[in-house]
Amino acid sequence: MKLEVRVPTLSDSVASGTLLPWRKQVGETVARDDTLVDLETDKVILEIPAPASGTLIEIRQLEGAVVKADEVVAVIETGENVVAEKPVQPATVAPSAPAVVSKPAPVKASVPLPVARAAPAVPQGESRREPMSRLRSRVAERLVAAQRTAAMLTTFNEVNMQPVNELRQRFKTEFEVKHGVKLGYMSFFVRAVCQALQQFPIVNAAIDGSDIVWHGDADIGIAISSPRGLVVPILRRAQTLSPAQIEAAIADFARRAREARLTLEDLSGGTFSITNGGVFGSLLSTPILNPPQSAILGMHTIQERPVAENGQVVIRPMMYLALTYDHRLIDGRDAVQFLVAVKAILEAPESLLQEI
Repeated sequence: MKLEVRVPTLSDSVASGTLLPWRKQVGETVARDDTLVDLETDKVILEIPAPASGTLIEIRQLEGAVVKADEVVAVIETGENVVAEKPVQPATVAPSAPAVVSKPAPVKASVPLPVARAAPAVPQGESRREPMSRLRSRVAERLVAAQRTAAMLTTFNEVNMQPVNELRQRFKTEFEVKHGVKLGYMSFFVRAVCQALQQFPIVNAAIDGSDIVWHGDADIGIAISSPRGLVVPILRRAQTLSPAQIEAAIADFARRAREARLTLEDLSGGTFSITNGGVFGSLLSTPILNPPQSAILGMHTIQERPVAENGQVVIRPMMYLALTYDHRLIDGRDAVQFLVAVKAILEAPESLLQEI
């Protein structure tokens, strides 16, 4: 029996994808769920699996072809009278809607992503040219579009991290034993951001045409380094999560990013983002917005610096904070006060660990 291999359903924000080199060739025997070919979209690389065991007898779309959801790319001869099943569908996320309260995204099966290949070495005295991948091209387009569309402005502040360090030192052992994850900095920052967003909901809003979309939930994007580059999975309804849930979710994101198993659903949506250039040693930066979001918080390396306290010069672990925001929507006063609120919460962080 002949079975058609079709492109899986894509998210609403992804119209098409580009086929990468075929992993299987005509005449080869394949097992059910074997990866036949990878599909590169604007956001992730998806695997197109075999719907049943059999022999690959026809490839209808070659490497480099741009294909859409449900398009036939190959045919398998099963040799059995079986009913074709649709490929595993990648998780999808509905686009941001003008609703005040959003619901948590449903849990769906993840689609494994292949690990990126290391770039080949270029001999001294020579150069090598290669086309940008569809993903890299799309990222470049989005970055330029963000700068061209939004009226981006960045405001700065610095926070004394000693209170957070003292709490981490005090509770880190108990926290890890109780919850099985380490108590990092991100849970403090995520919860501080969520509290500040409640005070300044405009920072959590977005522009959609001539409308302002207000979000009742804080869906926080967490920038994570992966073998394929920077990815930003989303912590859904972060304002409802405990420190342990935040740390566990971020650890899971990091693990699946390394294994290239993040899904479209993991990466879609979001109302606010946090990026931490400090893990790479960055002292100060101006983050770029992640459209359609209107603000992004940049964390940086913690550095001991002299500061004045009560008329005395003391050494404290300080971190610069940067908030880039869309000035079309967010006034400077709201942006500055939002960042001041984040700073104040982090410098009196006891409320951030109430559920420990």
